[in-house]
Amino acid sequence: MGNGSRDDIVERSETLPFPEQNLNENIPSTSTQFQWTVIGSSNVPETLDEPAEFQTESGGRRRGRGRTLLKDLYYLNPVERVKVSRNSHGQPVGSEPQLLAGYLGIIARNANMLPINYKSWHHMPDSNKNQALDNIKERFALEVSDDYIKKALGKKWRYHKSTLKKQYFKKDISLEEKLLNVPPGMLRYQWEDAVRL
Repeated sequence: MGNGSRDDIVERSETLPFPEQNLNENIPSTSTQFQWTVIGSSNVPETLDEPAEFQTESGGRRRGRGRTLLKDLYYLNPVERVKVSRNSHGQPVGSEPQLLAGYLGIIARNANMLPINYKSWHHMPDSNKNQALDNIKERFALEVSDDYIKKALGKKWRYHKSTLKKQYFKKDISLEEKLLNVPPGMLRYQWEDAVRL
């Protein structure tokens, strides 16, 4: 324990049925019972980052943190979820919220799910937000409200859009060059729409 291996990270300390389920009722053996996975605070994987190199303004190169990957989260069995508990104010508590926040950042950067060619989070269609929420619920058993998750996801999405604009848009280059300077992982039509906003 404590060596960071997949077996260590995925060690299960508790498995619980969904809260909607009445624990006193008889569950037929043919039904599928979903389980929550509680990863204890010492077992939460570190936020894995893909190492990246960046070019500095002086022409040199430096190593940076890169993108958050959370590979171990993708290796959980389909019936397992990471349980995110809440306090009396509805806020996530424990060490699992850090894992959730990292995953929200990954979802926010997904150009297919949450495109950046909307002026604001409020203009993003509810269908996109609900699709992202469903994706999050596939990996997390949430005690926090859906509105809380959507609000946190909106913050991550705005931060991602702002970062892209700083790196690729707010440079002293022509509009044509900005349109051609599509960030990696971004769809061209989305980038063109975002540049013209």
